[in-house]
Amino acid sequence: MSALGLAAPVARERETRRSVGAELRATLALAAPLVLTNLAQHGLVTSGVVILGRLGAGPVAAGALATSLYFVLFICGIGLTMAVSPLIAEARGRERGGAVRDPDTARRIVRAGFWAVTLATGPLMLLLWHTGALLRALGEPADLSEAAGAYMRVLQWAMWPALLSLVLRSALTALQRPGWPLAVSLSALPVNAVLALWLSFEGGLGLGPVGVALATVLTAFLSLAALCAVVLVDRDFRRQRLLHRLWRFDPARLRALARLGVPMAATGLAEAGLFEAAVLGMGLFGTAQLAAHAVVIQVAATCFMVPNGIAQAATVRVGLAYGARDEAGIRRAGLVALGLAFGFMTLCAMTQVSLPETLTGLFLDLSAPANAGVLPHATAFLTLAALFAVSDGVQSAALGMLRGLQDTRVPMLIAILGYWGIGVPVGAGLAWGAGLEGRGIWLGFCAGLLVVACLLVARWLRLTAAGPAARGPGPAVRR
Repeated sequence: MSALGLAAPVARERETRRSVGAELRATLALAAPLVLTNLAQHGLVTSGVVILGRLGAGPVAAGALATSLYFVLFICGIGLTMAVSPLIAEARGRERGGAVRDPDTARRIVRAGFWAVTLATGPLMLLLWHTGALLRALGEPADLSEAAGAYMRVLQWAMWPALLSLVLRSALTALQRPGWPLAVSLSALPVNAVLALWLSFEGGLGLGPVGVALATVLTAFLSLAALCAVVLVDRDFRRQRLLHRLWRFDPARLRALARLGVPMAATGLAEAGLFEAAVLGMGLFGTAQLAAHAVVIQVAATCFMVPNGIAQAATVRVGLAYGARDEAGIRRAGLVALGLAFGFMTLCAMTQVSLPETLTGLFLDLSAPANAGVLPHATAFLTLAALFAVSDGVQSAALGMLRGLQDTRVPMLIAILGYWGIGVPVGAGLAWGAGLEGRGIWLGFCAGLLVVACLLVARWLRLTAAGPAARGPGPAVRR
């Protein structure tokens, strides 16, 4: 073969490496602030638990019950807000691909997001208002149910501003300006802690546990106000008028957002419901296993913030290429996101297997005699969580990639099948049928997530092999 014949493949290989390198840098630049924002949001929840712990075991239990129910329903709203990101990314991708620019597209999508949140939170908050009665109906002690209900009647007012903030956060992410949401989230951490301490303890207002909930509400409104100020003051955002004419109702945009967002909400609810069911089941095996499970879930949740941020970045990067009908760009963005999530969660898995005592000691005083029985269970659960971690990272990235293609209905069915058709039956069978107790529940996690991860990746490969970009953005991939 001539030197000229060899030069062409070599040049193509170099160009491919440069393209992958550029995509990797773009994904990392977008994902890094998103990961930090997720960690900051996780820190808000953790700080609330820590402050409740200083008020006593009763407030911790009541706050945990209320917060658990709150977040299960809150996830339904999150699905609607997350639909904003792929819709804006696709629109920007079409503009890059040569379509006529519509300066009002992002504004209309944000407005639809605000309307969707407002319409959804009314029924959810009405349900949360009756938390005490719901818990009593589920068999919880009357005094604990009453305390949790009082806590929730304050906490629930955080839902509307928090979800509106997520609409703006999704929009700014799609516009590839994630620094502002990060700055607001980092600022919210100390504000929330100071407010909670002042409102809850003697020396301040001394409201007790309700003060922690009120601090969460005030922080949510302050965060929303800060993001609105950014949108109104920043020169680029001011040109797009993201908050202009929010009162106008746009049924077409709202339907488009709901078409993507409702399946995303159901997917999140299926996963959150799985974890809530696991907590209830784990409690039947005693305090030591429940405490070990709580520790391991915290470790897993902290690790998950990274692939979750990568998935959010993947939605934008894939969405941009999808709008531009760039099939190579779609595949490249997906490959980079999947590789990053798999690599990071593999490192997490190795750490969990290697340092179980160290990780458990971050959350519990292992020298205390009361905690002596927790470490063996935590060590066993962390080993299983290592298997769970890799699948969790892959499924999260794959979901983000598919959302970039505006494919949400089939992933929803996959999630329901994997979590509830496989994870729950396998976990229950091993926990009670095979006598593995808590380890059986974690093996159910592993089985369900492995199936979901494999099916989502298979779905991605099928869609990208078929060339979704060539069919054009729209319902072609939403079969």
